[in-house]
Amino acid sequence: MQLLVVYATNTKIGVVAVAGKKNGENNYRMSRIEKLLEFMRTSDKDSFLQHALALEYIKIGDDARARELFNEILLREPTYIGSYYHLGKLLERASDTERAIRVYIRGMEEAKKAGDNHAYIELKGALEELEEE
Repeated sequence: MQLLVVYATNTKIGVVAVAGKKNGENNYRMSRIEKLLEFMRTSDKDSFLQHALALEYIKIGDDARARELFNEILLREPTYIGSYYHLGKLLERASDTERAIRVYIRGMEEAKKAGDNHAYIELKGALEELEEE
């Protein structure tokens, strides 16, 4: 099985082909990470690729690297709304509740500006769930 990811940014449309499963799940995840890193060598400031890589790091338990990437994305491109949710969840897991709340609120503001009601509702739900604890 081979995974193909099609993506579009403000400046380009691309296809990322990620190697299929081999020798167990860990090798599969590492080959995906290696492939994403390879793509990033030519497009290191590509938020889509960085976001995908951050999600892969989460899957292997490397929350610190994932947080770094999400922070970098949001500093450079605060309108990359999907990263707010994942960064907030990482901060929650690290027991950094105050920062997670700020991230969710900022994400909700960006989602509202962009007219992305779905993202706004997801971020609001995450915020409300965190505030209930």
